[in-house]
Amino acid sequence: MNEERRIAVEQVDAVEPPPKARVDDAIAEPEGVQASFERKRDYLAGFLSQKPEPHPDGQPGGALYEAVIAALKEIYDPEIPVNIYDLGLIYGVDVTNEGHAAVMMTLTTPHCPVAESMPGEVELRVSSVPGIATADVNLVWDPPWDPQKMSDDAKLELGML
Repeated sequence: MNEERRIAVEQVDAVEPPPKARVDDAIAEPEGVQASFERKRDYLAGFLSQKPEPHPDGQPGGALYEAVIAALKEIYDPEIPVNIYDLGLIYGVDVTNEGHAAVMMTLTTPHCPVAESMPGEVELRVSSVPGIATADVNLVWDPPWDPQKMSDDAKLELGML
């Protein structure tokens, strides 16, 4: 079991380099296969000519939806110098094609001094957006608001980052 294994070492002056691969040496392919692998001169032509699909107005990225978000960003919490959208008080915005907007929101606490007036202000601001016919605001307490719902901009403004 204790066989000694030795590696034979041979010293040589030079080694002949292996032959280089050539395209001509490749195996002949069925007709049409080679054409499918050829690089097109302008392979991005179709990609660059495409136009982005427009976002539906009531969806994120759509003009009407973004106008509603902009209106919400104009409403500031009276106790905190941050708008209610960046503060994380807006839980959801739904906008229909018929111009109906539904906003689901909360407040920092149920005992907030603006608990009675803030939903009315949100409804007024959202309904004043051109293209919005009606607006509903649903005030919810579940899940409760916490500082983690704030945007990074709001946290930076309040010195939390």
